[in-house]
Amino acid sequence: MGGDLRHALGRVLGIDPTITVAGRTDAGVHARRQVVSFDAPTGSLEPHSLRRSVNAMLAPHVVIREVAHAAGDFDARFSAKWRRYRYRLLASEVPDPFLAATTWWMPAALDRHRMADAAHDLVGEHDFTSFCRRPRDRPDASLVRRVTDARWSQELGDDPRVLTFEITATAFCHQMVRSIVGTLVDIGRGRRPVGTVADALAGADRAIAGQLAPPEGLFLWEVGY
Repeated sequence: MGGDLRHALGRVLGIDPTITVAGRTDAGVHARRQVVSFDAPTGSLEPHSLRRSVNAMLAPHVVIREVAHAAGDFDARFSAKWRRYRYRLLASEVPDPFLAATTWWMPAALDRHRMADAAHDLVGEHDFTSFCRRPRDRPDASLVRRVTDARWSQELGDDPRVLTFEITATAFCHQMVRSIVGTLVDIGRGRRPVGTVADALAGADRAIAGQLAPPEGLFLWEVGY
């Protein structure tokens, strides 16, 4: 997404912009309300015209919802106060080709109560070493994060086979949500005890946590400022 957006902005504005995004997304991960900041030349197109021009080049796969002028010190990444991710599972004996690109198909039975109970242990400030890929360029970086909410739900009006995991935190580390979901699914399948999340947080060891969930079901859902 970043490369395509940067290229489109460059063509419209006549510059080579440096863009900053609110949340990094791995290949295959989606963003519903990604926030991007960049510097534009004085006298550039008005926000509405810029949105229309860029959408004409990138839609429907990448769409700009809104363009607005921001304060000079605004940074999409560092000005963010919290981020919310959602992960969607298709709990069904039979896969659905129309949901394949946006869900993780899970044909095995899942105990939703066990997954919900385990998710409660994520809330609070913890060392998420067991659920994160440590940055190679910063091996001593802190992986302590504060999670304010973590829950499983079925959205009203959504496909009843689709389970949604939503997690909100002040910041996330690399592969954190996918590692958490993989662990919760293992718990839901009865492969791990409910206390695995608490043990993983206390043990700070990636080997304690479960599998890495595939990227297709993950969405950067919202960013707060």
